[in-house]
Amino acid sequence: MDTGTHVVMGIALSGLALADPVTADPVTYTAIVAGVMLGSQAPDIDTVLKLRNNAVYIRNHRGITHSVPAVILWPIAITAVLLLFLPDANWLHLWLWTFLAVFLHVFVDIFNAYGTQALRPFSKQWVALGVINTFDPFIFTAHCLGILAWLLGANPIVTFSVMYVIIIGYYIVRFAVQNAIKSAVAHTLQDEEFIIVAPTMRFWYWRIAARSKTHYYVGRAYGRSVTIYDKFPIETLPQTPITKAALADANLQAFTSFSSIYRWDISELENGLTEVRLIDLRYRSNERYPFVAVAHVNDDAEVVTSYTGWIYQEDKLQKKLLIGSGNEPRRFNKLTQKFMRQS
Repeated sequence: MDTGTHVVMGIALSGLALADPVTADPVTYTAIVAGVMLGSQAPDIDTVLKLRNNAVYIRNHRGITHSVPAVILWPIAITAVLLLFLPDANWLHLWLWTFLAVFLHVFVDIFNAYGTQALRPFSKQWVALGVINTFDPFIFTAHCLGILAWLLGANPIVTFSVMYVIIIGYYIVRFAVQNAIKSAVAHTLQDEEFIIVAPTMRFWYWRIAARSKTHYYVGRAYGRSVTIYDKFPIETLPQTPITKAALADANLQAFTSFSSIYRWDISELENGLTEVRLIDLRYRSNERYPFVAVAHVNDDAEVVTSYTGWIYQEDKLQKKLLIGSGNEPRRFNKLTQKFMRQS
């Protein structure tokens, strides 16, 4: 989930914590509130990896910081630090509530389309159930209304208990809607082998990416009504020294480690380089595919420049590639220009 949702979830847990008798001690309750708020945010500390580069961020975000060992270690570390400032707090209950906050953070992230590597170190498989958008207006609004009710004098234990019962029901409904859409997509395509149905911020609108034996399909669903926008033939990427060099690049490796369904394009550029581009099909937006990985490779099979990330304007992507290579802007050939319009 997004940072704002994790914050309001921490506040809600602070209210529920009042059900614990030890919170009658102001010192212990202060420590629990601090532990819950820190625990609700701690797993996302890997967001700082963006400062390094996109490849490192994509490969590691929601990875080790959301793993089984992390869920165990975060509460221990947070509890130990807080006890330095509040040594009289009940350490066991502080740890238990902090653990709940960390666990809930990782647990709810599993339901996003992005997912987490929550099963590490047992598996590096991305666990992404794809039923709740990273920012879900219903869940965020429900928490805000609960917090407002608490501020106005409502019993926080009752308020947030009822709220979470409603949210659990909401999750069940989302699963039902997703399954109905998957059935509709299967009925529409007939020959599908793999279907991704990903949520958006709008309840009835879902993104669709699917693969058959011969084609990729990209579309949208509104309820059970399915619209296919794009259809691409599945083609094997040529195994040449240039493509092998591109796929060995850190940016493209990060992309392939994360993307579960993508297509490729190879273009010869006017500057003598070859562009190898991978395009994720899950995030179609405004007739474009913004999540890409691109490498420019010379005739000696050396990667001159590369990039991966979300790009919504082609000129910005080319500027990033040119900055990486240290070259001045150039005009690209017709093949590249044609692809730029299509993507």
